[in-house]
Amino acid sequence: MKKKTFMATLIFTLVLPFFVNSQESNLGNWLIYIGNKQVNSKWNIHTEVQYRNYDAIGDLEQLLLRTGIGYNLSENNDNLLLGYGYILSENYVENTDDDKVSVHEHRVFQQFTTKQNKWRLKLTQRYRFEQRFVENDFKMRLRYFLSLNYPLNNTEIISKTIYLSAYNEVFLNTEPSVFDRNRIYGGLGYKLNKNIKLELGYMSQVFEKSFRDQINVIAFINL
Repeated sequence: MKKKTFMATLIFTLVLPFFVNSQESNLGNWLIYIGNKQVNSKWNIHTEVQYRNYDAIGDLEQLLLRTGIGYNLSENNDNLLLGYGYILSENYVENTDDDKVSVHEHRVFQQFTTKQNKWRLKLTQRYRFEQRFVENDFKMRLRYFLSLNYPLNNTEIISKTIYLSAYNEVFLNTEPSVFDRNRIYGGLGYKLNKNIKLELGYMSQVFEKSFRDQINVIAFINL
């Protein structure tokens, strides 16, 4: 693929256009921890905690706990992972400002992640299939995630590197309505050392008839 064609495709995917009838947007906050423990050259353990608020802090929207075991298919860390997640959602009752209902979800998922370097760009693609047990309901969902990181003060992302981060993730249900949501994110990151990265970013989450915006604070820990 020629360089110009690749860049055009990449930019189009990351800023995938969509048309929705927006109802409201409230700025929330997500605090995210993503951990990876490399057991050996092939096996790894994934851990994740996300604390999501409707507002800046203190109004819980969702608590997400996720873990899994992965297997590297190549030296480039193309990775297969089998995971489990528990999600507690605190949903506001429709047409109320104070009443909330708790929804519990157990989730099993399988994913494939592949990573590539294009010039100074670090490109990651992730394909995920989820089986969701939401209270007494069963749902399935497909997700495609495309991200890029671009170093600013080094030619690659090594210790003490400031970098730009962006991603787009599309969620598709296996039954009507097929479109579930789309997430677009842009942020600034800093790689403290070989094990720790920190990011601060802004994410817009688009649903069929509404959207929500979040400030994301993310810590990546690799051991």
